Amino acid sequence: MKVIFLKDVKGKGKKGEVKNVADGYAHNFLIKQGLAIEATPGNMKSLDNQKKKEEQLAAEEVAEAKKLKEQIEKLNVVLTAKSGDGGRLFGSITSKQIAEELKKSHKIKIDKRKILLPDAIRSLGVTKVDLKLHNDVTATLNVHVKEEN
Repeated sequence: MKVIFLKDVKGKGKKGEVKNVADGYAHNFLIKQGLAIEATPGNMKSLDNQKKKEEQLAAEEVAEAKKLKEQIEKLNVVLTAKSGDGGRLFGSITSKQIAEELKKSHKIKIDKRKILLPDAIRSLGVTKVDLKLHNDVTATLNVHVKEEN
């Protein structure tokens, strides 16, 4: 019997896949548990419509991320910190501080986990920091660290 999986089933199929499974397994387990539905022409058509809708939403997300990328790359985030000799900071600038400053000064909310900072910033000056806005879109933000008076 052909079924359309509504959820991932380990060892059998992923959500949205159409597979041939044993009749008893389909009726007694998959359909009863709400893990799959029978692959009738009507259900196949609704699956196609759902996939088209998901593709359209994904395309909109990418377009939105590209728009945000252009906006972010024009910005400079300025942070202040206490420093010692040679421009070394007492402490460091973390991705959380960058995200908070970006939200406070430019009204752009970015999750701190999206800020790709290999190691915390420990010196004065301008540092280029990558922001992963989407799987396909990465923006570069200039973070300027000034000495606190």
